[in-house]
Amino acid sequence: MVYCAQGCFRRNVTVVTIYASLGEDALCHSLNETEVTTVICGNKELKKLVDISGQLDTVKRLICMDDEIPSSASVEQSGRWTIISLSNVEKLGQENPIEADLPLSADIAVIMYTSGSTGLPKGVMMTHANVLAVVSSVRTIVPHLESKDVYLAYLPLAHILELAAENIVAGVGSAIGYGTPLTLTDTSNKIKRGTKGDASVLRPTVMASVPAILDRVRDGVRKKVDAKGGLSKKLFDLAYARRLSALNGSWFGAWGLEMLLWNFLVFRKVRAVLGGRIRFLLSGGAPLSGDTQRFINICLGAPIGQGYGLTETCAGGTFSEFDDSSVGRVGNPVPSSFIKLVDWPEGGYLTSDSPMPRGEIVIGGPNVDQRGMRWFYTGDIGQFHADGCLEIVDRKNIVKLQHGECVFGKVTVWPLWCLHNLLWKNGPRNRELPFLILQTCVRKRTIKEVQASFLKEAKKAHLEKFEIPAKIKLLSNPWTPETGLVTAALKIKREAIRKAFSEELSKFYES
Repeated sequence: MVYCAQGCFRRNVTVVTIYASLGEDALCHSLNETEVTTVICGNKELKKLVDISGQLDTVKRLICMDDEIPSSASVEQSGRWTIISLSNVEKLGQENPIEADLPLSADIAVIMYTSGSTGLPKGVMMTHANVLAVVSSVRTIVPHLESKDVYLAYLPLAHILELAAENIVAGVGSAIGYGTPLTLTDTSNKIKRGTKGDASVLRPTVMASVPAILDRVRDGVRKKVDAKGGLSKKLFDLAYARRLSALNGSWFGAWGLEMLLWNFLVFRKVRAVLGGRIRFLLSGGAPLSGDTQRFINICLGAPIGQGYGLTETCAGGTFSEFDDSSVGRVGNPVPSSFIKLVDWPEGGYLTSDSPMPRGEIVIGGPNVDQRGMRWFYTGDIGQFHADGCLEIVDRKNIVKLQHGECVFGKVTVWPLWCLHNLLWKNGPRNRELPFLILQTCVRKRTIKEVQASFLKEAKKAHLEKFEIPAKIKLLSNPWTPETGLVTAALKIKREAIRKAFSEELSKFYES
């Protein structure tokens, strides 16, 4: 798809990105609002478009990336549309070459629709200057990218993190391989037993990821280690503890030759999960837990650069230095971004707070508006450390119900991760939690185990009784974009979840 986007940029054609998992209403809204005339998609999306053809006002052409166009999407059935395969479009271009019509910096490059956590998706207009500001900024922070690098792309291009990452990689001249979250590793859900996942086949050196994917990697490694048990598990735990001590600055940790020994005996096998050649990871889209960041860093032996940005800031905001080994922070402002904190008295966050100024994060700069300083209020609450690194500590848009804050989390195996995300989302001042909905298997014993784990971690964190989830419901089916409970970027849809589980929530409140 990036191939098609670059073709559009060359002819100064604005690209509209829309998540494939959007429902019919959101899809119609996005296409009609931007007056799209040509849609590029796969067979699955093509069928969906044909079904709603009567509700689309401006669409004239459909370009199908699959060579075989399904009979259900014939020209006769779609009425006024022209449907053609991408290979035929390429052939048409080769036979009729035309000169480039290059855009100006102020021309709109992309209208990116958010994945719609609440209500209809909203389109964010980004100029070519906005996109280039972020791409050039990140290149100055991550100068180690080379043309011989191999990048594994598996997030949708409609995600601002992926759009920025692929443009950076393309600018360097590196190779890009495409996969999916469900085929990423050898043990992914959509991988046939005995076959290899995308990472094992491509063996990438660079990846961009979101916390949900990194949590899955950690989960898979932990399950494999626990299943082996015995000497293998003891060696892994010892190696991990020794490397963790070193990262925490202890001279008694694993350094030098000992580190190389552990890499060969233990972590070499773990690194094979992502192909064995990863040397840099970028994480964005949501806060990455310190535990997961440390785990991935130790096991893969590669730094993780955390970034913070939004669609409205063209992914620009902050980015951690290549050699920054701290956790829980999202780095310093990138060169294209100006960041300030604004008091939020209602939440108790002030720039005069000690020892660190706190407040709502506001971003400006050429990645937001190239014509002058226009500030975007993010709704996220942050605090600046003495070295200029930003830490996200809270959000303004927590969903409030009559009994207080309503938080929805996801857990596969490790309840601690959910608890960490739970505390981050609520912050130190807003932690009235009447319940928590989890994703895992439904068994009484499992419920007791998870509940006990939460209680244990809550006591460690010195939480008050009212801050601890009192009731838990465990679900057997995973939350995927297809269920409508999470976005294509794997972020939860609060309102959709509230409606889907309204009966259970009512019972929680009544009891």
